[in-house]
Amino acid sequence: MDLVMGEGGAPHDEAPEPLPRAAVVVNPVKIDAKRLRTVVAAAERAAGWGETLWYETTLEDAGHEVARRAVADGAAVVMAAGGDGTVRAVAEGLRGTGVPIGLLPVGTGNLLARNLGMTLTNLEQAVTTVFTGDDHRIDLGMIDITREDRSHEQNVFLVMAGLGIDAKMIANTRSSLKKRLGWLAYVDGGIRALPSVKPVKVKAQLDGSAWRSFSAHTVIVGNCGSLPGGILLIPDARPDDGILDIVAFRPEGWFGWLKVWNKLTFENGVLRKSAVGRRIIDLTHDVRSVTYRRGHDMAVRLDEPEEIQLDGDDFGLAVALHIWIDPGALAVRVPASPTASAQAEPAAVAASTASAALAASEAVAADGVPASAPEPA
Repeated sequence: MDLVMGEGGAPHDEAPEPLPRAAVVVNPVKIDAKRLRTVVAAAERAAGWGETLWYETTLEDAGHEVARRAVADGAAVVMAAGGDGTVRAVAEGLRGTGVPIGLLPVGTGNLLARNLGMTLTNLEQAVTTVFTGDDHRIDLGMIDITREDRSHEQNVFLVMAGLGIDAKMIANTRSSLKKRLGWLAYVDGGIRALPSVKPVKVKAQLDGSAWRSFSAHTVIVGNCGSLPGGILLIPDARPDDGILDIVAFRPEGWFGWLKVWNKLTFENGVLRKSAVGRRIIDLTHDVRSVTYRRGHDMAVRLDEPEEIQLDGDDFGLAVALHIWIDPGALAVRVPASPTASAQAEPAAVAASTASAALAASEAVAADGVPASAPEPA
């Protein structure tokens, strides 16, 4: 122990370093935080951290401002407990701060966790990762939206920004159905959007090149490429490569839509995984129905206002967009290396045991029959 000299030359102990503290940003509409609080408390104690700070989102603040407040309050990592919209807003608040975001599998799509290969179902494992994992830097997609009144709004996206049929589908998805069915609710939104589906007239400029005019049913700019249901929308997209990946759907009639579906499910999901399959794709290349491009900066002008979506959330109507990449702007807490994982095992056991104990106590409260407490691993 280090000693410092006090008055009169008498030594005394140096003040201990304060314990690191995590923070959780909870969307109270989406999440019942009772179980989450139990799991977090057990993991923080096992990891030797201080008491976790808790914040809630509001109608006025989806998570951006409270994430900033958590950083100002000294949080060493900020967990996002909500849907993909909450994750996006928290990431926006943490942009450029160096404080990592912790991903919890409590939302509908868990889009970023899905694309990073992190757990989508194990809350205890995810919380343990927050307290014991490593930090990995990823890019953020940036978008400046021009509204009909020529006002501007700047936001970030973690996974994808889109316009056309995908944005209309999201705008038509009922939140009550989404809460019950998860991503399957978008099927209902898609069906209800079909009557208004028509090609979007777009003028686009990529990395300062000449402006191009074209029509497409959907244009999506991606920082990541995977969607729920095993759909690999943009095969080359990587969240840490400093590049935006763009895909446009331009099918002609129902047969064209079958080509799009074949591209996303069979070609991207099956053939692309082998060298032989990739050669088959090259031989049957269809440049019309699905078009891919890559770049760093994209400007878009629209003939008329169109719906916009960011990470699966409706962002209203736009007449112009400016989209660019902010490389390495966000740190994400990911599972530790194998050596560090062995050291993290006590925290994982504590979180799992606490969660099981809570479930047992709730079972007793529900039917009055005592449940046997789990033994620690």
